[in-house]
Amino acid sequence: MNQNIRIKNEVDCTIIDIEGTIGVDESWQFDNPDSRVATYERFREYVSQISDIRNSEIRVNIRSTGGDVNDALLIYEALRATGARVITCCYGYTASAATIVAQAASEGCRFVAPSSLYLIHNSICSTEGNAEELMAEVEMLQQTDCRLAEIYASRSGRSNEDIAALMAENGGRGRWLSPAEAIEQGLVDGVLDEHNEGSIVEYAKRGVMALLKSIGIGDVAPQTTVNHASTHAALRNLMERQGSVAPTTVKSVQDPDPVDVKHDPRTMAYEEDARNIRLR
Repeated sequence: MNQNIRIKNEVDCTIIDIEGTIGVDESWQFDNPDSRVATYERFREYVSQISDIRNSEIRVNIRSTGGDVNDALLIYEALRATGARVITCCYGYTASAATIVAQAASEGCRFVAPSSLYLIHNSICSTEGNAEELMAEVEMLQQTDCRLAEIYASRSGRSNEDIAALMAENGGRGRWLSPAEAIEQGLVDGVLDEHNEGSIVEYAKRGVMALLKSIGIGDVAPQTTVNHASTHAALRNLMERQGSVAPTTVKSVQDPDPVDVKHDPRTMAYEEDARNIRLR
């Protein structure tokens, strides 16, 4: 079991890193019940932290091949409920429950790395019991598949039937998609290299916007496309403000120049007598 969720709040963006198994993997649930409870309690804390995020932009970096569907749906709902602009970035093999979290992104903000592969498939469970219990599990799996297809379809512009057919390929195991295929299926909006979403230039732009926000100039809501005209105008405004402030002046009595000090004859005579006394 390997689960790691890190949440870091920056000035104008919250970074969430999701690595390894999402939540508590179904296949692992029966190994150690005590450990499962402790792990799930930590997971609940992560979901609670995500729900409490107040930043206007959230970037979610996903390096996971999946996990528990229920836990992924909890993260999905928590991200959607923040009301923030959510950007999801997937790396490596992104599959199963991890792709559900990726769908929580705002419009046009689902990205994958150029070398990544993407997989959606029918839901899977581990169970035991009599015929009626097994039939109940089958019904639950079918309901889950319908719900997942609805989520994918709502973001892809494709029909539920099209998405369900994609999930059902290879006996329900799905099919690994290249970035281009994932974009074609409507599951992804773009490739990271093409959009430079995490580039140094983009973070520099955000830094400028944060600076302007801190001094109360202009509309500085975080955005992917920066309005350069308004930014330049705001900077000119800032420079004009600075130029309108007169430089600090220092009166001569505050910082006298020793070269310019003038002594009257009496003072000069006193200094001469003092030097003669020291020479003796």
